[in-house]
Amino acid sequence: MTVEQVPALSVEGLGKRYPTAGGMLHAVDDVALSIARGRSMGLVGESGCGKSTLVRLVSRLIDPSEGSITLSGAEIGDVPARRFGTRPERARIQVVFQDPSDSLNPQFRVFDSIADPLRRLGELRGRAAIAEKVNATAANVGLPEELLMRYPHQLSGGQKARVGIARAIVVDPEVLILDEPTSALDVSVQVVILHLLADLRQRLNMTYLFVSHDLNVVRLVCDDVAVMYLGRIVEIASVARIFETPSHPYTRALLSAIPGGPIAERIRLQGEPRSPIDPDPNACRFLGRCPKGADLCGQKGPHLTEVAPGQRVACHFPTI
Repeated sequence: MTVEQVPALSVEGLGKRYPTAGGMLHAVDDVALSIARGRSMGLVGESGCGKSTLVRLVSRLIDPSEGSITLSGAEIGDVPARRFGTRPERARIQVVFQDPSDSLNPQFRVFDSIADPLRRLGELRGRAAIAEKVNATAANVGLPEELLMRYPHQLSGGQKARVGIARAIVVDPEVLILDEPTSALDVSVQVVILHLLADLRQRLNMTYLFVSHDLNVVRLVCDDVAVMYLGRIVEIASVARIFETPSHPYTRALLSAIPGGPIAERIRLQGEPRSPIDPDPNACRFLGRCPKGADLCGQKGPHLTEVAPGQRVACHFPTI
């Protein structure tokens, strides 16, 4: 396998459990996915499905309970999260957080917010070299030079979002994780930032893991989609296949909620989600809400199976 063929980011059997008074909470369970170099994968699912936990695992902010995480073929999941911040790999995988207002240090001017990861993780030395890199990165994301001496409270929401992106890309990462980066912005600003992210990926040849609850947003900036439900991936395919031939009942329900989307009739899920605390390993997580649920679904948990080239689904009764 050549360097170009090695996935930029890959996880296998990844899980995260938390002890509770009632048992073990399975926040992420047996997740496997792979993102090719230069591609953008969307991670979608409703609130509480485990998206944010998966992001924190992959970006090495928390430690997994089991499984592997590889960055360009090198295992990084076995490095404790408390030590990962000082490792060279930290510069190669960066995060753009959900709310730029919360993630920016209010005491740092814009220049220092962008320069901070460069000083900690970059190889540049000297004030002139760092200033040149900061200015070039700010220009890359559309931040005027006069804004670099301002504090976060002096910026608009869109400007703060650009600072968050600049801070993440200034160290030239291979993989950029975007945790709902536009959800805190006005709709008009969202579109501008999404176009910026699409443009940056093309120009800088970065790999994205783009987390969102909005499939319409994912369609704008992603090549592939992984659909998550109650800690597990239930469908993975290209954006085109997800929108043209969604196979998992949960994926179809998500798409049916899009006005004017590919599924005209709204699919309303009945029942309550199953508990993530010590879930039955022999039952489908979607059982109880699934319109296709049958006895088999409570006796044997489905695994991701290829139903078409490049499309894998965890369902005993997929739509093909």
